[in-house]
Amino acid sequence: MNNAQTWHIIKCSAGKCEIIPSDQVGDDNLEIIEQWGPFSSQEEAIARRVGLIRAGKCKPV
Repeated sequence: MNNAQTWHIIKCSAGKCEIIPSDQVGDDNLEIIEQWGPFSSQEEAIARRVGLIRAGKCKPV
């Protein structure tokens, strides 16, 4: 795994949050409603997404 990679959580129009690498954040194909990050590891982003789901900001997958 590349340790230099950072991760973001994005909320799509359906209300679900996805974890994507930072190099995909500017992708025009993504409909981003809200965005959190960057996070230094994918594991940290997963833990933060769990918190967002519990807080009602994201729908579970």
